[in-house]
Amino acid sequence: MNAFEKLAFFRQSMAFEDPEPPTRSVGNSTGTLEPCPTGGTGSEDHPCDLKYPIYMAAMPGGRRIPILKTMLTSVCERNCNYCFFRSGRDISRQTLRPEELAGAFIQMAQKGLVQGMLLSSGIAGGGSQTQDRLLATAEILRNKYDFRGYLHLKLMPGAQQAQIERAMQLASRVSVNLEAPTTLHLQRLAPMKQLVEELVKPLQWVDQIRREKPIGPGGERRWPSSTTQFVVGAAGESDMDLLRASDYLHRNLHLRRIYYSGFTPLQGTPFENLPAAHPWRRVRLYQADFLLRDYGFSFEDFPFLQDGNLPLNIDPKLAWARQNFAEQPLEINHARLDELLRVPGVGPKGAKAILAARKKGKIKNMEELRRLGLRGGRMDAFILLDGRRPSFQPELW
Repeated sequence: MNAFEKLAFFRQSMAFEDPEPPTRSVGNSTGTLEPCPTGGTGSEDHPCDLKYPIYMAAMPGGRRIPILKTMLTSVCERNCNYCFFRSGRDISRQTLRPEELAGAFIQMAQKGLVQGMLLSSGIAGGGSQTQDRLLATAEILRNKYDFRGYLHLKLMPGAQQAQIERAMQLASRVSVNLEAPTTLHLQRLAPMKQLVEELVKPLQWVDQIRREKPIGPGGERRWPSSTTQFVVGAAGESDMDLLRASDYLHRNLHLRRIYYSGFTPLQGTPFENLPAAHPWRRVRLYQADFLLRDYGFSFEDFPFLQDGNLPLNIDPKLAWARQNFAEQPLEINHARLDELLRVPGVGPKGAKAILAARKKGKIKNMEELRRLGLRGGRMDAFILLDGRRPSFQPELW
C-alpha cells in the first residue's frame, strides 16, 4: 500500500471512535471535531475527501478547519479490553513511516484538503520509541516542509519528560488519553497501563513546563494547550468518579478540554457483550464539564443520584438552580459574577454584561436583560429584578 491507501485504511478502522462532544448549551466551542459531511468528495465549505479520516475542527474564535486525524501505526502491544487495536485481535494492521506520512499530509494540504493534523499511534516497541516516531513526523512537517498550521500530538504512555517538552515545542496541542478516572477503573479497562506513572505524569510535566517557562518555544508563541479523553460506560465508573477527576485536571493541570467517549462494544474484545453507553450520559457529562471549566462549579455541586450518576432528564445547571434558587431567587442587581454564572441562561458574556449595565443603574425588568443579549425563559424562575420576581410560566416539575 502507498501512503494514501494506508490513510484510507485508517479511516475505515478508526470509524468506531467517538471522541466528538454533542452540541453544548454553555460556553464557547473550541477544539471540537466533527466528521466531514457525507455524500461526495467535498465542497468549498467542507474541503474533505471522504476516502481519508478528515474532520472539521473548531478553532478558537469559531474558525473551522479540516484536519487529518490519523495514526502512525495500528500495531499495538497493549491489551486494552475495549479497543479495536488491542494486541492479539485478529485484524489487518498498517504502519506509516514518519517521512511517508508527512509527505502525504503536505500533498493533501497543498490540494486544500486539510489545514491541520491530529496524530496518534498504537504503541509498538514501547511508549518512548513510539513517541520518537511521532516527534520525527512533527519535525519533518515543521522543519523540512515549513508547515506552520495546526498540529495536535498525542503523548504516549511511558514518554520521557524531554520528549514531552519537545512535543510541546512542535505542537499546537498535546493530549494524553487517561481513559479511566481511577486506578481501579483503568485496571478493568486497560490492564497493562498505569494511571499515575504513565498517563497523569505527562500531563503534570506539561503543566510544569508551562509554569516554569512562561514564554513558549523561542519566545515566539505560547505553549500548546492540553486535553484528555475518558471512555464512558465500560469500567463501572460513575459520573461522580469522572467529574471528580475532571475537576482535578481543570483546577490543577489546567487542561483546555476533556472529552467523554461513549463506550461501544466491539466484537473480538473482552468487552464485546457489555452494553453501549447511554448517549444522554455523554451530554450531561459535557454540560457538567463546561460548568467545571468556565462557570466556577465544583463536582460537589452536582445533583448526583444514589448510584453516583447525573440524572439523564435534566441539565445539571438547571437541576442545581432548582435546588438553590427556586425558593430564594437571586437578586440580579446585587449578585456577584460567580453567582450570576449559576443562573440558567446566563453565560460568561451575559454575566459581564449585567455587571457593566448595573454601573449605569438598576436593572428593573426583563426587557432590559433582553437588550443585554439575555433571552430570559430559563432564568425567569430563579431571579429577582429590583426585589421583584419577573412574570414567568411555571414548569411542571
